[in-house]
Amino acid sequence: MELNFSIEGGDFTQAGQASSRVKKVLKQLGVDVKCIKSIVIALYEAEVNVVAHAHRGHILIQIEKDRITTTIEDEGPGIPDINLAMQEGFSTASKKVREMGFGAGMGLPNMKKNTDDLQISSVIGKSTIVKMVNYF
Repeated sequence: MELNFSIEGGDFTQAGQASSRVKKVLKQLGVDVKCIKSIVIALYEAEVNVVAHAHRGHILIQIEKDRITTTIEDEGPGIPDINLAMQEGFSTASKKVREMGFGAGMGLPNMKKNTDDLQISSVIGKSTIVKMVNYF
């Protein structure tokens, strides 16, 4: 099963729509509640990152019998130093984003903590691709 979602940068009303939909689908499929929680946390963090940092993005969810693979590709500034961005508390969020309660620098670390496999690639000035795999 595949699910697709589009995200517009700056539209914080959209953040969480994909993770909410995926949560419902996984519940219907009888996936373990702990696994669902991890998947939803990681996906929500990814959604917020796209909204906060990119112009737009696309999410592809692939649900198989033993795993869920989530691929998020955005059009945005890219991540200059992925290792630095993975450190808890590191953030490049704007003042406006921080004033809204986002941008605490926990997005990528929370994604890593809540996935079995996390891969990030980025091209400065063009895009970032995040691939997360969770096994059931």
